[in-house]
Amino acid sequence: MEAGLFVQGFVIGCALAAPVGPIALVCIQRTLAGGRLHGIISGLGVATADTFYAAVTAFGLTLISGFLLLYQPFFRLFGGIILVYVGFRIFRAHAPGIPAHQDHETYAKDYWSMVALTLANLLTMVYFVIFFSGMGVAIGTGSWVFAAVFVAGVFSGEAAWWTALCSALGSVRTRITADRLTVINRIAGLVIAGFGVAMAVSVLAAAGSWILRYP
Repeated sequence: MEAGLFVQGFVIGCALAAPVGPIALVCIQRTLAGGRLHGIISGLGVATADTFYAAVTAFGLTLISGFLLLYQPFFRLFGGIILVYVGFRIFRAHAPGIPAHQDHETYAKDYWSMVALTLANLLTMVYFVIFFSGMGVAIGTGSWVFAAVFVAGVFSGEAAWWTALCSALGSVRTRITADRLTVINRIAGLVIAGFGVAMAVSVLAAAGSWILRYP
């Protein structure tokens, strides 16, 4: 039973990390600009936040989940603003070249910035709720050990994905010229900022619709 739940969590973790969205683009850009370790640590920040939502759902922490869902528009708006800021910074970044050794002072910033950015996306918790309603009934009726095993699988799956992806990208980054990296920064910055604008606009539009409906 425990092994099956771990495998399910591992697969779910990989599935969460695989799509190339704004979060993934930030990790990819950091890998290309700073090296594989910057990308891996950023990916671990994403995995930590997703694992938190998996734990909230798996352990049935209704108080926390209720609070997060109640203030979901605020978190989405905050996340959209942060994405616009990150995209703007990446767009403006000029690549002077790719040095062989990187300064390690920004690793903590890499990690915690991605934790905060990923936590702003409450759709992850909705994803887990849907999963549990269809396949995770045994977790809700079993002991906390089952939930812990599943959550560990989620983190392991995401960590494995980001480690493999960023390691592969890091092995080819030395072949990317400064001009090409600048172009990558421009494209990634625009896409990331675009996601942020869309997220913020969707929240504001929903708020405007609610105000018009209930004057």
